[in-house]
Amino acid sequence: MALDPHVFMSTLEKRVGLTDADKALLKSEAEWGAKLAPEMADHFYAYLGRDPEMDSILNGDGSGRVHRLHETFVNWFQEMFTGMDGWGNAYADRRWRIGLVHVRLGIGPQHVVPAMATVVHEVGKRLKADAKTEELKDALGRICMIDLAFIEQAYVEVSSSAVLQETGWSEGLFRRLIATGAKSM
Repeated sequence: MALDPHVFMSTLEKRVGLTDADKALLKSEAEWGAKLAPEMADHFYAYLGRDPEMDSILNGDGSGRVHRLHETFVNWFQEMFTGMDGWGNAYADRRWRIGLVHVRLGIGPQHVVPAMATVVHEVGKRLKADAKTEELKDALGRICMIDLAFIEQAYVEVSSSAVLQETGWSEGLFRRLIATGAKSM
């Protein structure tokens, strides 16, 4: 069940309709995105900090983790505009690693999805205030959903891999058990 981040990226681009025109538009607004990134990081971590479980993950060990994560968020946000390598293999590999870090830290989809929604909402307000186009909003929405899919898929892949490794089950058996379990709920 090992995920190939490059194939996953290509599949997601097709699914969400991220086009070359979207990429060109994002690149043309990279300076705006870089200026906006720290503010969006503030919104993201303010949202997460209001949740006691997330606050303990972010600040509980006194290691300055939230400061480092803030910087990581700023880089992530800017990379959505630059694509690093044209939204190619390096971009996919980085997004996959980000997903794995979320799993390792215990920052689950139940935290990431609403936090990302907060960022999307705040970016939308800035797009409007800065008189940016609807096309930019759409392009940002598409790349955000790709990035979010990487984080969510990391949970699926890590969980599945752990179960298969611990039980010795085949992938086919595991998928059948999941389908059966879903039908019973």
